[in-house]
Amino acid sequence: MGAIAELSARLAFDADDREWMLEAKCLDADPEAFFPEKGGSTREAKRICTACPVRDECLEFALSNDERFGIWGGLSERERRRAKRLTA
Repeated sequence: MGAIAELSARLAFDADDREWMLEAKCLDADPEAFFPEKGGSTREAKRICTACPVRDECLEFALSNDERFGIWGGLSERERRRAKRLTA
C-alpha cells in the first residue's frame, strides 16, 4: 500500500478520536513531503509542522501508535524513537 493510501486509511479509522487532524497544516500540503524516500529531505514537512496548531497531538498520536514511517509532529522516525527512549 502506498504512503498516501496508508495515511488515508489511518485517518478514516476512529475518526471521532482524531478531530484534531482536521486542523493539521499538512492537510493542505503534498503528502509525499511527509513520507520521503530513504535519504530524501524532510525539511519541507518539518517546516510545515513548525507552524501547525496540532503538532503536539500529532506527535502524541505517532508515539502512542508506534508510527514507523513519515514525519509526525515534526519528528522523523529516528527522532521519535529517541524521544520515546528518553521519556521511558
